[in-house]
Amino acid sequence: MNRKQTDLAKRLVLNLFIIALALGMLYPILWLLGASFKPSNRIFTEVSIWPSVATLDNYREGWRGIGIVGFDTFFKNSFVICILSALANAIFCSLTAFAFARLKFKGKNLWFALMMITLMLPSHVTTIPRYIMFRRMGWINTFLPIVVPKFFATDAFFIFLLVQFIRGLPRDIDESATIDGCSKFGIYTRIIMPLTVPALITTLLFSFLWTWDDFFNQLLYLTSPNKYTVPMGLRLFLDSSGMSSWGPMFAMSVLSLIPAFILFFSLQKYFVRGIATTGIKG
Repeated sequence: MNRKQTDLAKRLVLNLFIIALALGMLYPILWLLGASFKPSNRIFTEVSIWPSVATLDNYREGWRGIGIVGFDTFFKNSFVICILSALANAIFCSLTAFAFARLKFKGKNLWFALMMITLMLPSHVTTIPRYIMFRRMGWINTFLPIVVPKFFATDAFFIFLLVQFIRGLPRDIDESATIDGCSKFGIYTRIIMPLTVPALITTLLFSFLWTWDDFFNQLLYLTSPNKYTVPMGLRLFLDSSGMSSWGPMFAMSVLSLIPAFILFFSLQKYFVRGIATTGIKG
């Protein structure tokens, strides 16, 4: 076997391994999709992924929700919280990142170091103080404890991401804009923000997905079923007494994955650019 054939065999083995790995990772999603079309009494008895008898009853029953609250309410609540959180993170984290990356002020390095330390602080450490504070403010059972902190740039990861991106932009553009009479805020809105679009889209994407999947904070602050989000709505299908509605839960789980898939694949190009680049490449 010559060198060319050896390289071809290696690539073939590598591709087969990658395909097998991809199928293994996709198996849970395929099983979930198949289970959502199976009658509830066949979900855990049929061996095959795809149902022998397909039904849409799980989707109809799941969309009706629990009690008087339909699942459309849970989707609406999740979209409101996620969109507000994503926009707040993109705007205010980018403003904070611009200050750290471009402006000069007293104690900048100290404040940046303190912000970075918060990345290593487990969120559960601040759970009780946050709950006490929001309860005294009368915000329990509202979206405010989840959304309002985003307006104060509390997600240090996104600030760090945007700071690294902005630092990669040449300072000459700032100096040229200043000479032309542009203010600091004008430099941010007219120059920095358009150039940081990939990093901003990455921030929007991560913010939306993390908030969409967040269960703990929503469980902590939301108490009324009409304020529940998708993760909490899915939890309602499970009964500790053993009478769980597995079929409707799997059906609604499939629907809950659709926004994440659409968002990720539609913004994948910008997402990769935002992670991979740290400035302008000529």
